[in-house]
Amino acid sequence: MAIGSALGGVARYGFTVWMSTWLNTSFPWATVSINVLGSGVIGVLLAVGERSHGWFASLDARNFLMVGVLGGFTTFSAFSLQTLELMRAQQWMAAGANVLLSVALCLVAVALGYWLAASAA
Repeated sequence: MAIGSALGGVARYGFTVWMSTWLNTSFPWATVSINVLGSGVIGVLLAVGERSHGWFASLDARNFLMVGVLGGFTTFSAFSLQTLELMRAQQWMAAGANVLLSVALCLVAVALGYWLAASAA
């Protein structure tokens, strides 16, 4: 679990640096993107795990990927901090947009990931 979390955390950091440099904006698009991507992937893994008979059928393998890697990759604490920073700067629209986008897009991503993987069976 710790190795998976470390891998996910390193991937998150790299993605954040790359995206922040690419977009050059104060809005936390990297965190929104990371959480949406991670939600989509966890939906796929859930669907695959439900019908898997191979290595992914083991609880340890699923926990390594879903709790470890994706838990380290996605970041609710960073989302919360960035939203608070927007609020403290009185950027109310940006703070609200961050909350709405993060929650709505992550729910859509996890459902879509699950649906895509489940329907591919």
